[in-house]
Amino acid sequence: MSLRVAFDGITKRFGAVPVLNDVSFELAPGRVHALLGENGAGKSTLVKILAGYERASAGTVRIDGGAQAFPTAREAEAQGIVLVHQETNLADALTVTENIFLGHELRRGWWLDERAMRAKARMALDEVGLAVDPDTKLRDLIIAERQLVEIAKALVRRVRLLILDEPTASLTPTECERLFGLVARLRADGVTIIYISHKLDEVERITDEVIVMRDGRFVGRAPTAGLARGRMVEMMIGRELADMFPPKEPEPTSGPPMLEVRGLTVPGWAEQVSFTLHAGEILGFAGLVGAGRTELFEGLIGLRPCSSGTVMIDGRPARLRNPRAALGRGIAYLSEDRKGKALHLHMPMRDNLTLASLDRHARPWLSAASEDRAWQRARELFAIRGGDAGAPAATLSGGNQQKLAIAKYLEPAPRILVLDEPTRGVDVGAKREIYFLIARLAAEGRGLIVVSSELIELIGLCHRVVVMRRGRVMATVAGTRLTEAELLAHALDTHH
Repeated sequence: MSLRVAFDGITKRFGAVPVLNDVSFELAPGRVHALLGENGAGKSTLVKILAGYERASAGTVRIDGGAQAFPTAREAEAQGIVLVHQETNLADALTVTENIFLGHELRRGWWLDERAMRAKARMALDEVGLAVDPDTKLRDLIIAERQLVEIAKALVRRVRLLILDEPTASLTPTECERLFGLVARLRADGVTIIYISHKLDEVERITDEVIVMRDGRFVGRAPTAGLARGRMVEMMIGRELADMFPPKEPEPTSGPPMLEVRGLTVPGWAEQVSFTLHAGEILGFAGLVGAGRTELFEGLIGLRPCSSGTVMIDGRPARLRNPRAALGRGIAYLSEDRKGKALHLHMPMRDNLTLASLDRHARPWLSAASEDRAWQRARELFAIRGGDAGAPAATLSGGNQQKLAIAKYLEPAPRILVLDEPTRGVDVGAKREIYFLIARLAAEGRGLIVVSSELIELIGLCHRVVVMRRGRVMATVAGTRLTEAELLAHALDTHH
């Protein structure tokens, strides 16, 4: 059942850029291995080579002692090696069932066995805890639900080695618990698991061993039991990490709000939502999946229709019919879906950076020199590592893609910036950089709104946190009341 995997001198280059350098280690079968490292350490590239999505430039992958190089992911899956991607790799126009069996359809004679596929899809969805109709189109699902479809898709294969790349980045605590139970059952059945995550509490809880990479190299390994979290971080970044969050400035309450939202309703998602944002403030939005936070701000900037409500900017009514109009009034929105909505992964990094602010680089024709200067500034300011200005954004690691996305929406110099899950899939070092950047932007007088599923993130960063449940504001929490217990009580509606 289990697979024994060994990496022997794996090296990978994208052009002249080395991503992996002589990586060698083995994976014991039937265990849960945490693969840790900062964004850009080479974790995702290594497992893509194992799973048939990339070819190594040098070195050998050995499976059960024999050299193996899968030309495609399909061949790897035929051997029971399944990769669940950090960014969902699904087809929006197909149903959930069609996505789960895409390329592996069940047949009865000449015909597709749709009844059998639907039944097996339903069983897999039940196992991951996703209560949706298997005939639902994927485009109708939110990010967290799509992630669960990816995991269900892996379960219908005869999996012997399962690779989970940031599987809980979009999941609620309840969904995470179900996933952890599933990992334990698969391990008990002899499945070898590679678990990539930046959430060290999860690593401590469900893995047997920690394997660390840094700058494309294997750094070391140790049993998870007894390995302090601080030591994990030191191994990943090569130094001790100082305080995670910047000092919190006093809550700015003087003067009129720069943004005031009254009774905003986004049909089906948010109802009669009101809040204010002051210059220099970091305002958080908390809530479980389906609370309507993302949809609220998509409605605010004109990506969704609103049936009622008033938006005031600097005391004057604002009609934000689309994101360009919102940007014209100084509001930028960074989507949680960086792959689908924030970046064009096939386009060069420099073009991604300036796409939302082309008028700043046209005199009157688009100036390549101006764009180059903007790229150099952004690369230094945001510490974007990997590739050059002309390389596609897809060649960046997840964390560096996130930093590029933030830089893109800051390039037009907005006064109000809405960041939806700004550190999803980002390593601890990059998280700290983003947190200090957010604090610096607030100190410059901008207004920041942070939508996040990580309560510690909201508590460490924000002056106030608005808690939503099923489209409604349950409470606004600040000061000494800003605790995990308080936020969860309102999100679950158990506060008394």
